[in-house]
Amino acid sequence: MHILLVADEDWVREDVRAALGDARYEITEIDDPRRAVEACAEASPDVVIADLQVGAMGGMAVVRAVRGAADGGKIPHVPTVLLLDRSADTFLAGRAGADAAIRKPFGAFELRDLVDGLVREGAGTS
Repeated sequence: MHILLVADEDWVREDVRAALGDARYEITEIDDPRRAVEACAEASPDVVIADLQVGAMGGMAVVRAVRGAADGGKIPHVPTVLLLDRSADTFLAGRAGADAAIRKPFGAFELRDLVDGLVREGAGTS
């Protein structure tokens, strides 16, 4: 399963790598959120995970850009996950159109279950 991770903080990338650190997951990391759509077109990820606080444009804008590119036919639909700082940020994830959200710090099982579920749901609707 291919994951596109959009995060500019080392500790966030390390946490995701640790949680998804087995052979089932291939992770492509980018630290410039403005490249998210381009990276989706190049890498064809199964899931995009974006940190809410990623610099330059923020995770909400990443989700909107990926969703807009998919709606416009520029890339295939790809489920999106926002990494949140607070439980209250769940509202922001919904406003952005994210398929799912998870609060930092997260457990490995929790993130794997979320990602695997999104991919299963997508496979069931295709």
